[in-house]
Amino acid sequence: MKLQTLRLLVIAALVLSSLPSLPVFAQQPAKMYRIGVLSTTGPEQENFVWVDLRRLLRERGLVEGQNLVIEFRYAEARYERLPELAAELVRLEPDLIMARGGPGATAAKRATATIPIVFYGTTDPVGIGLVQSLARPGGNIKDVAPTASKVAFLTRVPASAVVPLITAYEAALETSAKSLRLQLRQVHLQGPDDINKAFGGFRQDGIGALFVAYVPITWSNRRQIIDLATRQRLPAIYVHRTYAADGGLMSFGADERESVRRLAGYVDKIRRGTKPADLPIEQPTKFDLVINMKTAGAMGLTIPPSVLGRADEVIR
Repeated sequence: MKLQTLRLLVIAALVLSSLPSLPVFAQQPAKMYRIGVLSTTGPEQENFVWVDLRRLLRERGLVEGQNLVIEFRYAEARYERLPELAAELVRLEPDLIMARGGPGATAAKRATATIPIVFYGTTDPVGIGLVQSLARPGGNIKDVAPTASKVAFLTRVPASAVVPLITAYEAALETSAKSLRLQLRQVHLQGPDDINKAFGGFRQDGIGALFVAYVPITWSNRRQIIDLATRQRLPAIYVHRTYAADGGLMSFGADERESVRRLAGYVDKIRRGTKPADLPIEQPTKFDLVINMKTAGAMGLTIPPSVLGRADEVIR
């Protein structure tokens, strides 16, 4: 029996060896699309964009780990590092660079003239020299603090060669303040000590309300700012809803979900061959007003029904 089995195995081996060789088809790896991300902020702030953006890119056929590689470089408000980080990304030869904020976009533009750049969170792209034109053409805090005559604008340190001036933004603030008969005082912050010092003199200077810019210094220290504003009963309005969710009185800013959808669309168009120069600079069209009624109660503030009626979200 064993001999019979052995003969069968030998015959089978001879038959198989006489068959013509079959071609072996190796699966071709998907072309990897590489995106370099240059951010003026840190991972926490950037994550708000990329949670949704990864999903939207997947819907367009770009899946991280399969045909998409994303390289992040974070300046974490150290603007002097942006040129070095931009150069690192350029050396990686990505298909596209995404840059957050005017300083990041400026650094990316200086680092390469050949890699397409998509920028977002940039207040005044024309004024800081990113583009020549856009290609297309808040009175809430006054309602909440009607007796305020002086408003402090909390923002980052003054412009430099690395951090370009936000011309249109600051000019618009001045114009709005004048139309509301408010005196606007710009307060430039560099660290937590500057925040404590500024709040220490607000009451003495007659500051009756605050407008807080959405920049790395106010983001990373937002709980400190919110706590000081609440304790001093200074009505404050912020630009991103997270500030209100973390206890800030109110926020009014662009709907980030809409902006992320547009970002995904731009990435997809450029990947499919659209020239970046043919794409217009888009501005937000939807803005959200968020009011934190818990904070209003803690500050002893009554929010007028006219303001509550305009709110897109009320935190109770």
